[in-house]
Amino acid sequence: MSTLITFEHPLNERIRTFLRLEHLFRQLDVFVHQEDPRGSRCAIAILLDIVAVTARADVRNELLKELDRHIANLNRLSSQRGVDPTALNQVMDDLKRAVDAIHALNGPIGHVAREDDFLKAIAQRSSIPGGTCSFDLPHFHYWLIQDAELRQTRFTEWLHDLKPAIEAIALALSLVRSSSASRRVTAEGGFYQEALDSVAPAQMLRVAVAADQGIFPEISGHKNRFSIRFMKAEARGRATQHFKDVEFKLTCCVF
Repeated sequence: MSTLITFEHPLNERIRTFLRLEHLFRQLDVFVHQEDPRGSRCAIAILLDIVAVTARADVRNELLKELDRHIANLNRLSSQRGVDPTALNQVMDDLKRAVDAIHALNGPIGHVAREDDFLKAIAQRSSIPGGTCSFDLPHFHYWLIQDAELRQTRFTEWLHDLKPAIEAIALALSLVRSSSASRRVTAEGGFYQEALDSVAPAQMLRVAVAADQGIFPEISGHKNRFSIRFMKAEARGRATQHFKDVEFKLTCCVF
């Protein structure tokens, strides 16, 4: 059976921000623990992206709203038949711990790194191609060649108020992703569209296609309707529209 590739598309701004941060957190986790200075350089660049995203959105309040929404939804499920009370209580405890951790933060998420003068200097030069080289930022160059333990200590400081957000976003997105079952549908002529229930709005779409088909979906949508157009990945040049029928797995995540 062919391997499936899953593509996700957010249907509201809150989930859009969470997905972007999750993407950055996963990249950061790869580089932040590396002893090689090149790994630290990559980690700094990703950290600055996280700082920029958290500066544009009130991530703290949005996270609290999302976690409270999940708690309310699970409370309603507790009285339904077939619900495993042990599993439900475990998830509820995880959500409450995440809420407590966010409330315990002193200030907005990401403010420790955002207010750091060392990182501010790097951020100012990062918009220039090659602007973080040694003659532009000798302090950064000096820091990168220091002992790996010293660099890890600084990363721990910068990530202090981001770790609760990392864990809370992972939990919230996990619940959204697992909230609904997938179904097999067919995009006739490579195109598919569907109306969504406005009473119980979907948070996210998940589209899974066989990797060996050489195609990918372009998804557009909002809380009322979405459309999927499948494109063929070319070896060179721009992708072209795929006009053949495509069977794929669709999940409209409603929670």
